[in-house]
Amino acid sequence: MKNQRLMSLDALRGFDMFFIMGLSGLVVSICNLWPGTVSDEIARQMSHVQWDGLTHHDTIFPLFLFLAGVSFPFSYANQISKGMTRAQIYAKIFRRAAMLIFLGLIYNGLLNFNFETLRCASVLARIGIAWMGAALLFINFGVKTRAAICAFILIGYGLLSVFVGAPDVPNADPLSQEGCLVGYIDRLFLPGRLIYNDGRFDPEGLFSAVPAVVTAMLGMFTGELIRQPKERFSGQKKTLMMLGGAVALILITFLAKGFVPVNKMLWSSTFVTAVGAYSLIMMAIFYYIVDVRGWQKWTLVFRVVGMNSITIYLAQRMINFSTTNKFLFSGVAGLFPENMEKVMTNLGYIVVCWLFLYFLYRKNTFLKV
Repeated sequence: MKNQRLMSLDALRGFDMFFIMGLSGLVVSICNLWPGTVSDEIARQMSHVQWDGLTHHDTIFPLFLFLAGVSFPFSYANQISKGMTRAQIYAKIFRRAAMLIFLGLIYNGLLNFNFETLRCASVLARIGIAWMGAALLFINFGVKTRAAICAFILIGYGLLSVFVGAPDVPNADPLSQEGCLVGYIDRLFLPGRLIYNDGRFDPEGLFSAVPAVVTAMLGMFTGELIRQPKERFSGQKKTLMMLGGAVALILITFLAKGFVPVNKMLWSSTFVTAVGAYSLIMMAIFYYIVDVRGWQKWTLVFRVVGMNSITIYLAQRMINFSTTNKFLFSGVAGLFPENMEKVMTNLGYIVVCWLFLYFLYRKNTFLKV
């Protein structure tokens, strides 16, 4: 492909980050205006499940990791075209992973220098580690070998999850937060504070990063497909192939979920297949509309966010957008009835964040890791 930047990729990443940027709260506040079975269920989708199960909110993180995978075949081809050596490419992969881990520590409060309570695991660290593992597999193995490795990881991780529990919690259910092998390995090897179950479990820990590699690899398979020349696969055929892959993953999920529950905190094997299916469906929809059909003007509102996704993730930790929102829009929100005020406040927060990113967009300023 001549254009090495997929507009649909930036748009979908922005759509995904909108939920982190306040869209979830806005949806909940709108649903609260009309309580009922349907609206209550929609509102429930805007928060994480406690343990087993899946809501829309549980798809945000893995979709972002999937999209990081989609972009790698394009960046790798670009690096090769520039004459970068294998050593330089390895260095860039390791540097990016290290930077994401470091930014995750910053997000967790590293600069407070309170190392006794510092949490080392993080969303950004999970992205860095899982993406790095997938990238190393990508540049060293062919498609069939990588597919076999992914299957081996999911089957092996699933079997370990079901049959091997934490040795320090005898007779506990291996699929429980108390008795899972994931928590045990983190208690042994993960530095820093663990955030659940009185410091005994972390959802972004070490062992659960292994199946997350497959999430990133599914994105890389998708990126490879999209990069195929039109002479081999048309845009319509690529879209159908993505949807076909999603159907296959859905079938696998339904066949296996009775054995291995869908569980985000464990990043269970069925969670990988379930959110992989969702990610493929969303990628297919955005790719077809934006890059195949060429309907692109509407994507600006999402691309502004998607092209600075890590910026807004970190900025919401460092900048008090709520204060700015109150300063700019509290008066407007107060003009509405009480039940609408929360909606307007949530909407104002999104607007403030978006305007911040739009300013950076217009200045051509992007945080690249």
